[in-house]
Amino acid sequence: MADSVKRKSPIVDTPADSDTEVSGGDAPINEKRLLRKLDYHLLPAVGVLYLLSFLDRSNVGNARIEGMLDDLHMTGNQYLTGLTLYFVAYVLFEIPCNIILKRTSPRVWLPTLTIAWGVVATLLGVVQDMPGFFVARFFLGITESGLFPGVVYYFSMWYKRRERQYRISLFFSAASLAGAFGGVLAYGIGRMSGIVWQHGWRWIFILEGILTVIVAIAAYWFIHNYPDTAKFLTPDERRHIHQRLAADSDATNDEKFTWSAVSDALKDVDCWLYGLGFHTMSLPLYTLSLFLAHAISLHPTDEFTQPTIISSLGYTAAKAQLLTVPPYAFAFLTTIAAAVLSERTGQRALFIGGAALFGAVGYAILLSNTAPRERPGVSYAGTFFAAGGIYPAVALVLSWPAINVSGQTKRAVANALQISVGNLGAVLGTQLYRAADGPRFIVGHSVALAYLLANVLVVSLLWWRLRRENRRRDDDAAAAPVAEGFSDWKGDADPRWRFEY
Repeated sequence: MADSVKRKSPIVDTPADSDTEVSGGDAPINEKRLLRKLDYHLLPAVGVLYLLSFLDRSNVGNARIEGMLDDLHMTGNQYLTGLTLYFVAYVLFEIPCNIILKRTSPRVWLPTLTIAWGVVATLLGVVQDMPGFFVARFFLGITESGLFPGVVYYFSMWYKRRERQYRISLFFSAASLAGAFGGVLAYGIGRMSGIVWQHGWRWIFILEGILTVIVAIAAYWFIHNYPDTAKFLTPDERRHIHQRLAADSDATNDEKFTWSAVSDALKDVDCWLYGLGFHTMSLPLYTLSLFLAHAISLHPTDEFTQPTIISSLGYTAAKAQLLTVPPYAFAFLTTIAAAVLSERTGQRALFIGGAALFGAVGYAILLSNTAPRERPGVSYAGTFFAAGGIYPAVALVLSWPAINVSGQTKRAVANALQISVGNLGAVLGTQLYRAADGPRFIVGHSVALAYLLANVLVVSLLWWRLRRENRRRDDDAAAAPVAEGFSDWKGDADPRWRFEY
């Protein structure tokens, strides 16, 4: 709700970083200490799962560098088709997965999904031909599709609106860590060439997939459901969380699943705009990792025979893997910084659009370098700008519907819809960096640049729409203060709701 709308609340609505103690039954509750406790028990658990998810989907680029295409008798363009199939499955199964989450529980659904994709990721290490690679990538997309939208919805059931964006950004920062961590792992695992198989790429899938399954089995014990049943909370803390959420959002409502709520999300123009906001970021997000994989290719029979960017700096393939780490590490830092600043200022669109423009500078640098083999350092610098802008923009845009969509089922569907629409950009992006386009990849870089600029337009439109709607509700006599929490709540269509922009 907007700060300007006065309302009675069953608790004192203290800032998230306040040390104020609020009565929560028999003992006073310190807001800051309670939030730290929630973060400690929730963020590392789901963050590890997402790190593994991003690692298991992106390690295919590392495997290609270690000789996968030769062993599977695939061309570079057939490899891109396998990447496309992953995102096709991902898009198709996002909404069904979040509906299942709503009808089951996070503690059952999230670890089960993780085990499923861990098994598929492991089996990628034993495929023998192109059809096997295609099938495995498609099923990897199915099994990974429910994690991110599920966790975004999960956070909305624990944190107040203004607290969610920072947590979602921290969660998403695991993606940039996966990019950095993946390069280090690939460097080590790639040295297993000759053990059982001639090339080490199979071990990348097998070892990382087995790690995922082991962690997922443990996740049944360290993933919690919702505050009402979390064992790490005291009764007073549980009561206090219920009170603070009841005064801030619909998280404590006993809302049953209805298909009408699904329909509400699908008919809401803003829900589709949130999806378009991610769509214009997902293409640059996934093509960046694809491009970096191309940039360090040195395998003599690979279609990308010309060394580009990192390899032109004079490193072997194994050591070049390590040079993919710094851009991702920089992206991790910019993601956290943008999340903190956005949270403190209460601005969403400004930081999303600003980060997208920062990433656009990177692609402008890449396009302007007409001789990447002679000046690889210029293009390498461009990858820092690209990664440093793309990752924070994605993190912020993905948190937007979790903040603004009210109605539990509608929010679950809206989160999944956003990522489904968004990942259609990834489907297109996987076909942009084709063999004949290297080493400059003008088509891929140009489309990525255009998408980043389009993101600025989309978030500007959303900013205008949300701001206009808030002003209309401020002027509407029906927008009365909330009397006692959200017990009579009608969702974000309720005139008392205020959007954050």
